[in-house]
Amino acid sequence: MEKNELKVSAPGRICLLGEHQDYFGLSIIAAAINLRIFIQGKKRSDRSFKIQLPDIGSQEEFSLEKELAYTDKRDYLKSTVNVLQRNGFYFPNGWDCTIHGTIPINSGTASSSAMVVAWVKFLLETIRHKQAKQPERLAEFAFLSEVAEFNEPGGKMDHYSSAFGGVIAIHFNEKMTYKKLKNPLKEFVLADSLQRKDTTGMLGYIKNHVLKGVSSVKKQIKDFDFYYPLTQNVQDEIDRLEPTVRRLLKGTLLTRDLTMEGEKIFEKIPFDHDKFGRLLSQQHEILRDYIQTSTKKIDSMIEVSLKAGALGAKINGSGGGGCIFAYAPGKAEEVADALEKLGTKPLIIRIDDGARKNSD
Repeated sequence: MEKNELKVSAPGRICLLGEHQDYFGLSIIAAAINLRIFIQGKKRSDRSFKIQLPDIGSQEEFSLEKELAYTDKRDYLKSTVNVLQRNGFYFPNGWDCTIHGTIPINSGTASSSAMVVAWVKFLLETIRHKQAKQPERLAEFAFLSEVAEFNEPGGKMDHYSSAFGGVIAIHFNEKMTYKKLKNPLKEFVLADSLQRKDTTGMLGYIKNHVLKGVSSVKKQIKDFDFYYPLTQNVQDEIDRLEPTVRRLLKGTLLTRDLTMEGEKIFEKIPFDHDKFGRLLSQQHEILRDYIQTSTKKIDSMIEVSLKAGALGAKINGSGGGGCIFAYAPGKAEEVADALEKLGTKPLIIRIDDGARKNSD
């Protein structure tokens, strides 16, 4: 590819364990998948960007002469430029770009975060900056551009998963730490329920109620926080909360403990595929019964997947619709066929690497 042309991509992700944990400072285990957002561009002689987005039938056009004004509540292409420029990056040239992808949109597989990670990568590659090859910096700039800039309630899971790739455990405590885990995982089947979801609304609802619960328990147990063990006296206090707060806080703590158990599985040799599958299904049960992010169709998809031979399955993403994934080593074709008969759009997927330039 000529020096005046550039192509980058970044993967979507599935949250293996730890759904709705990152914005409470708790741990998650996520994996990048081989569905990606691609950005291809050709350098211009001026400082204007013209961006085609054929997947959604849209286009963007703006100049870099000044701080960009937002014309959409999630104006991520402009916010990324603003964030990078505020951090001292200068872009001498604009680009004609096309952004397209294979990640299902608005379905819980982090299509928007993958786009922002890819866009950060693209912009930094245009000036050949060393931070373009630093996944942590890509993830942090993407988080600032997508979440912090618009005061949205999400966390950093999507951005780190997409930037780093593979399987990653992220601990969102006072000082966030992360660890790349070994990847013994085989085939998954991802299926879109075709039910649209309200990500920011769901996150805000859960976050507000869980924080209310923590505050109430803390009045009785002074040192209670998200890391406090789920002892009997904690459960007694949780049981006194009003029903919605009670189930959401309990579900959050159960997911916390399940995620900790899941990380230990990745450290053991040989990897226990059956146990991993069971943990996925247990995570779904918590999300269904406590966090209540599942739907009747999602539950049917889970049931069909397990009957077709999957070792485990769960809803993916914020919930209320979107995708499920089933862990189906050696049974992916059978699970995909069963899900297709249910009126969904299944894809056999595998774990992939992170944000990359075309020649990386």
